[in-house]
Amino acid sequence: MLRTIDLRGSALDAATILAALPRPAQDPGSVQADVVALIEDVRVRGEQALLEQADRFDGGRPPAIRVPAEEIADAERELPPAVRSALEITAERVRAASTAQLSQPVTTRLGDGARILQRWMPVRRVGLYVPGGRAVYPSSVVMNVVPAQVAGVRAIAVATPAQRAFGGRAHPAILGAAGLLGVHEVYVMGGSGAVGALAHGVPAIGLDPVDVITGPGNVFVAAAKRAVAGLVGIDSEAGPTEILVIADAAADPALVAADLVSQAEHDVLAAAVLVTDSPALADAVDAEVTARAATTFHADRVRTSLTAQQSGIVLVDDLAAAVAVSNAYAPEHLEVQTADPWPLVAQLTEAGAVFVGPGSPVSLGDYAAGSNHVLPTGGTARFASGLSVRPFLRQQQVVDYSLDALREARPVVRALADAEGLPAHGDAVDARFADQRGA
Repeated sequence: MLRTIDLRGSALDAATILAALPRPAQDPGSVQADVVALIEDVRVRGEQALLEQADRFDGGRPPAIRVPAEEIADAERELPPAVRSALEITAERVRAASTAQLSQPVTTRLGDGARILQRWMPVRRVGLYVPGGRAVYPSSVVMNVVPAQVAGVRAIAVATPAQRAFGGRAHPAILGAAGLLGVHEVYVMGGSGAVGALAHGVPAIGLDPVDVITGPGNVFVAAAKRAVAGLVGIDSEAGPTEILVIADAAADPALVAADLVSQAEHDVLAAAVLVTDSPALADAVDAEVTARAATTFHADRVRTSLTAQQSGIVLVDDLAAAVAVSNAYAPEHLEVQTADPWPLVAQLTEAGAVFVGPGSPVSLGDYAAGSNHVLPTGGTARFASGLSVRPFLRQQQVVDYSLDALREARPVVRALADAEGLPAHGDAVDARFADQRGA
């Protein structure tokens, strides 16, 4: 089922690797023009554009874009006990991991009376996107909301697509998870339009613009976040999911296959890649994948994902080559299933999240590991991070110099100001000492 890409004996420079491992045919860049037009429509026409886009792209026209508070409260009360418990445990673990990411204020003293305070300030207001197309993700409510709360954000708005099965309303599990976490501002809007609405605001429905937008989604959501970046902050382009597994002959082919299939069920654009130095393992995994794909719940979706150009088995000469392939590809999710994984983990620097050994499947990270499942895709893990408290915080420097400390720095400011042709900068310092001639 999975195509084989044989890189044995090849020069594994980044260009060769990336040419051999293509991404999905549809990426954020390929839909950017359409996405910009949809965002502009929402900016100009507001609620009416959102209603029309919900009818066209999502689950039908919602009764109202903003979800009434009582509907959220009802959904929370009606959460099945097992789901409520799972969400509470997941939130507790994500909260613990997020709290560990907080930086404490630090004061740097540069001399008597000269200090800089480094502090982290939460943004005022955030918009959190929770997808709801081919699947429904109450877990994404947790992954978005909890880091924002830990960071100290006071105003949180959640956007999620309309569901046809619920008459154009939001999915009750999404609403229940929001209520459970104390979020009462939820909007039924999806895709590019939702991102545009959060960025620009929609006064008619009481939606104020946000400062930061986070959350996973399809290729249109990723493209929309790219389009509004700069107007607002974003976390990363968390688009269609990816899994890359590095495995050797010691790996269990059934487990590798199960993990590849688990991510392929997300989306027909999902990427599932095995990199191995063992042809025997490659054959065994392909047989297991074929069997699992035929019987899994979302068989058609999985088959499409696994047989598309973005998925396959990559044969390499050794595990050092496997590391080179993974680092060039920069996967969203990286699993290491080898006899001795930790020496490899130290070298695997380009990935959204790394899962080590048979006891750490990606699906654990999707729910209950305590890590965040909102991760950079499309190779952006080269420069972007998974969702944490950081997108919700701004580093701020507070400068506190006494006049004596300023006097000591005065010649430095004067020299550089004059060198740059900005003498008024030096004059602003000299003005503090105007009554001290020659001082």
